[in-house]
Amino acid sequence: MKKLAALFTVLLLFCSARASEPFTVGAKGAVLIDGASGRVLFAQNADEMLPMASTTKIMTALLALENCELTESVTASKNAHGVPGTSIYLSEGETLTMEQMLYGLMLRSGNDAAVAIAEHIAGSVEDFAAMMNRRAEELGVDASYQNPHGLDAENHAASALALAQIFRQALQLEDFRTITSTQRKIIPWVGNTYSRVLENKNRLLTTYEGATGGKTGYTSRAGRCLVFSAKREEMELIGCVLNCPTWFDTATVLLDYGFENYRMKTFLEEGQFVVDAEVRGGLDGTVAVRASQSLQAAVGLDEHFTVRYDFGEGISAPIKAGDPVGRAILEINGETVAQCDLLADESVEKLTVGSALRRVLENWVALFS
Repeated sequence: MKKLAALFTVLLLFCSARASEPFTVGAKGAVLIDGASGRVLFAQNADEMLPMASTTKIMTALLALENCELTESVTASKNAHGVPGTSIYLSEGETLTMEQMLYGLMLRSGNDAAVAIAEHIAGSVEDFAAMMNRRAEELGVDASYQNPHGLDAENHAASALALAQIFRQALQLEDFRTITSTQRKIIPWVGNTYSRVLENKNRLLTTYEGATGGKTGYTSRAGRCLVFSAKREEMELIGCVLNCPTWFDTATVLLDYGFENYRMKTFLEEGQFVVDAEVRGGLDGTVAVRASQSLQAAVGLDEHFTVRYDFGEGISAPIKAGDPVGRAILEINGETVAQCDLLADESVEKLTVGSALRRVLENWVALFS
């Protein structure tokens, strides 16, 4: 009966997702974003700060990869050994590499691994939590951390949108991609005759076509929480559901909605010539401008988009090749969803008597050489 009830719930979600927009899902907070631009494709109470359980560990892993080498030795203290909840059963004084700790953190969701990593980086859980909050502020996301593992604590909360954005940032690191997409990993178990076998708790890796990673979380206060991602063709989608009883089923519905209703479009390639922009006071009157990076976004089948070039108050010489001189701004349905710097492809000297004479001489020499 429970299986039938769950199937019925999924069918209702499936139908509602396709019948009309907006639709709702059975989560207290939910969001789906485009991995390329960060554009929000679906949101349901996505900005409310909610308990996040072990999805906390995404930030823990991000900081570890940004501040450490995978080969560093990490030793479990008494604090790490004694932390309650899910565990990889670290012994006090046991040492693993940072890479092995991260697999224990992300696949098995080891709270002991989280504390070991935090103390290795910052010296204490409290100082590491301060690092987490500073990084969240740098990313401009609504998240408040009190610990590196996600056990319930006062003021330990994040929005669904924040967690999706943090996961998007982490996915830019290839080592994180490798870890979060791994289904099974064997790491040493010091003092035992056998190794630790870690199974990824993210069921989507085996049930959803194109799944690229994610992180589960659960406490009685937070309920079931899931951050997830999947990629098909050129489009990667990232989502989060908080306090969601049907977490994997709801994630499937959201991903299906995204893949069926949006397509990835590349508006500018990295290094692509954009325009010859006017230069004031320059030895040359224009400068070739190129895109600093790809400008991409998921676009709905019936949505209207435009790319405009913003050069502020104009470009004035002198300019060095590679200098940012403006921005390409992508707007969809009148809303800015992505932008990239526009770079000068060449240097332009300031127009002076000396530079003008030198140019005349150079042209003269070139003409008769």
